[in-house]
Amino acid sequence: MKLGWLELAALTAASVASAKDLAYSPPYYPSPWMTGEGDWSEAYRRAVEFVSNLTLAEKVNITTGSGWEQERCVGETGGVPRLGMWGMCMQDSPLGIRDSDYSSGFSAGVNVAATWDKRLAYQRGMAMGEEHRDKGVDVQLGPVAGPLGKYPEGGRNWEGFAPDPVLTGVMMAETIKGMQDAGIIACAKHFIGNEQEHFRQSGEAQGYGYNISESVSSNIDDKTMHELYLWPFVDAVRAGVGSVMCSYNQINNSYGCHNSYTLNKLLKSELGFQGFVMSDWGAHHSGVGATLAGLDMSMPGDVALGSPYSFWGTNLTISVLNGTVPEWRVDDMAVRIMAAYYKVGRDRFRTPPNFSSWTRDEYGFEHFMVNENYIKLNERVNVQRDHARVIRKIGSDSTVLLKNKGALPLTHNERFIGILGEDAGSNPYGANGCADRGCDNGTLAMGWGSGTANFPYLITPEQAIQNEVLNYGNGQTNVFAITNDWALDAIASVASQASVALVFVNADSGEGFINVDGNEGDRKNMTLWRNGEQVIKTASKNCNNTIVIMHTPGAVLVGDWYDNPNITAILWAGLPGQESGRSIVDVLFGRVNPGAKTPFTWGKTRKAYGPALLTEANNGHGAPQDNFDDGVHVDYRRFDKDNEEPIYEFGFGLSYTTFNFSDLKVTPLPAAKYSPTTGKTKEAPTLGKAGNASDYLFPTGIMRVRQYLYPYLNSTDLRKSSADPYYGLDAKEYIPDGATDGTAQPRLPASGSSGGNPALFDDLFQVTATITNTGSVTGDEVPQLYVSLGGENEPVKVLRQFDRVSIAPGQKVQWTTTLTRRDLSNWDVPSQDWVITEAQKKVYVGSSSRKLPLSVELPSVE
Repeated sequence: MKLGWLELAALTAASVASAKDLAYSPPYYPSPWMTGEGDWSEAYRRAVEFVSNLTLAEKVNITTGSGWEQERCVGETGGVPRLGMWGMCMQDSPLGIRDSDYSSGFSAGVNVAATWDKRLAYQRGMAMGEEHRDKGVDVQLGPVAGPLGKYPEGGRNWEGFAPDPVLTGVMMAETIKGMQDAGIIACAKHFIGNEQEHFRQSGEAQGYGYNISESVSSNIDDKTMHELYLWPFVDAVRAGVGSVMCSYNQINNSYGCHNSYTLNKLLKSELGFQGFVMSDWGAHHSGVGATLAGLDMSMPGDVALGSPYSFWGTNLTISVLNGTVPEWRVDDMAVRIMAAYYKVGRDRFRTPPNFSSWTRDEYGFEHFMVNENYIKLNERVNVQRDHARVIRKIGSDSTVLLKNKGALPLTHNERFIGILGEDAGSNPYGANGCADRGCDNGTLAMGWGSGTANFPYLITPEQAIQNEVLNYGNGQTNVFAITNDWALDAIASVASQASVALVFVNADSGEGFINVDGNEGDRKNMTLWRNGEQVIKTASKNCNNTIVIMHTPGAVLVGDWYDNPNITAILWAGLPGQESGRSIVDVLFGRVNPGAKTPFTWGKTRKAYGPALLTEANNGHGAPQDNFDDGVHVDYRRFDKDNEEPIYEFGFGLSYTTFNFSDLKVTPLPAAKYSPTTGKTKEAPTLGKAGNASDYLFPTGIMRVRQYLYPYLNSTDLRKSSADPYYGLDAKEYIPDGATDGTAQPRLPASGSSGGNPALFDDLFQVTATITNTGSVTGDEVPQLYVSLGGENEPVKVLRQFDRVSIAPGQKVQWTTTLTRRDLSNWDVPSQDWVITEAQKKVYVGSSSRKLPLSVELPSVE
């Protein structure tokens, strides 16, 4: 067996890390092959039939991207022209279509979490899926559960949902269902432990002046991995997600896209994931190593963006021909990709991409990287439909009312409305004037980076408030806006005349490849941006009816002003998308009664959240070591553990009405005793024979595109075809033990075909509670169920169930939910299985993590 210099370098680095006694990720081989169990059976059958008719080169072609900027999408695989199949299109983002036109700018994931509304999560997923589908996209690169939100200032937290695994898992699953019901493949990302932008890629970090040679290692213990970071990916797998993106960071000093433990063991073996694993762009670090460790698709295919070389493509063909990689492994990669394709109905819905990610011009080069083949690129297909309605509703239903001293809702008889702060107004460069939203000009409606989309328009708060007064007011209200955060004298003047001063402030964050005002993706601190705090203090000093509205990706420090008596209301509006102004006006003027709950904790200090985000290299020139020493105690769990009083707790949110909780009842349900999974898998199927090198020479009659990544050989001399100076070095001993073994493999105790051992998802208890609207207007309440698992060093309580219900004045609603075995279990490291400990379990129900008026102890469970 042969390995090249790339694999040898990676293995050498790993052994050096071991010598330093750094965190270690144990090997797990072979990479599990797809089984087609459950609702994957028909897709699996069709995929096997399709792949059985492919040549080795064709199989390789659908696993390898064609190269950065070589096709219209941010990533495209090769196709199978002989069978009329063009390459598969992968496109950002988790909130819309990045780098496109005539498409929508949706609310961010964090806003979806703030709604606590499963139905809205599904509707948003469906709407985004429809838009991607109609633009010719096969795989939408979202939703996000990594980052989960370990660090409150983490740059990309807003792309995901919440720092709680249950809230994130439910919203992720509903999003996936909506996307895939629309006929496109969802991609759950970034797997796993991707909790900060600093040091996520060594090259990017070097560009910021950090002298490191390896990406950051997220060092996570087994219990924390299962109970926190892996939890929402279980829900994604149970929702049938077609693909999972592995992350830039290392996990226990092994890169996410060739980490055999996380990919082979956790994802494919334990969770029974049936879809395919794709690399993040530039996260593919080895050829044979990544193949055997469980990577199924290389995106965008090149070693570095714009490079003419690939770890796969020709090199993957060679690795099968020379016997380094067994053909069953490449067969499995192709089957997983095609099974996801068939499962969501891509063969029924598919249209070629009708836009270009690289230019908004109507005509341009098809192969943008190398300026070849001038064609019509952008067909300007409008895919927006009526999705503005969903975006507007999510924006209003995610607005959290944090404080209200009778100031809200506003009436249409206000004498003088002052609109203060740059966050109320327009970006002078235009809504899309900063590439990938990489600035903080004007109102903030999404963060920055690859997780963005172009706005078709952006309704600012200033525009919407003025339109509201003009269209519905009495014709006598004065409205004035000051949208310069440093014009404090003008702000003071307007505030002193206003009957109500509406102050708009923000804080921003995003992806690490963009630096905004010294924030390298992650926020430098948790304060408001620009001159926001001075705007608030100036306005509130001059107006005793000041209302603060915040657009932020997460919590900010509000301790200096939140309890000011002149500040009569505070709202958090998150990152609401294109309908931002209309959404906030709906809440301010009472068309929508706020029912949102904060999906994170608002602490008094940054220190209250626990360990700081890693911003200094701490391992010489090697991989910075980010030790997840806080374990499962993240966000509200940390505050509970330290008995730290938050300003606004996780799950908190006010309404224009009031609610009462009563009559908690718990009923045991019949369920079979839990049994660990046993037995073995079937052996790996091999769907073809590779043949000889001469069968894979570059075909005649194909117009060869410069730097395009092909699966073909240039010579029957495999060493010359590989362009690898170390090819031919005898490295048989570097193939991990068992990595090429296609025989039947033992099943893990916690494993199952869809998210783990099926008994984990048996219902053990039914829980009911009565919720009464004790106010005078209809409103939404979010009943939240928490569980104390008991035991030493366990969280005080953990969220396990929730819903959002609408209740009329005086109406009583009985809320009913269930608790599964998984909900009551802990991960037991010695047995490598979930167990319900003997510690006393207790259920709490209420309106937030700190307002839980109902509680009851649970009977013991075997």
